[in-house]
Amino acid sequence: MSNMNQLEAIASELIKTFEIENPPVPIEIMLQRPKPDMWDEVDITELSVGFLKTGGHFSPRMSLARLLARHIIQSDWGDKHGLHEIFQHDKGEELLRAFARMLIMPAEMVKKLSSGARTPVTMSMHFEVPEDDARQRLQELSPQ
Repeated sequence: MSNMNQLEAIASELIKTFEIENPPVPIEIMLQRPKPDMWDEVDITELSVGFLKTGGHFSPRMSLARLLARHIIQSDWGDKHGLHEIFQHDKGEELLRAFARMLIMPAEMVKKLSSGARTPVTMSMHFEVPEDDARQRLQELSPQ
């Protein structure tokens, strides 16, 4: 199984664990209220404005999604799910960004959208993410 497929499966399991069925994915709540044996609770009020990349309306949510991805990767839960191994071999920021997109725009939720709603603009509004990230997620999910 490729790293991307493995990350998709892990993201899907995490979304099910948090019992999230509809967008937008509550990234802030996931950070603040982890399930047992996951990561330490994160106080997002302590984050600096510089951390919450302000490149557009939904950019702070993507910053939080990347923070969540990092916490998952470094947690015991992430280790049990093979994330340490995946990211040990590929420490690239792009893989982390892809994992964050998987968490905030889960494949199952994207696939539930009508084909007409699978556009960067519509997905941006639906998942509360920047259009560029929605565009990249659509490319990741398109058949090669």
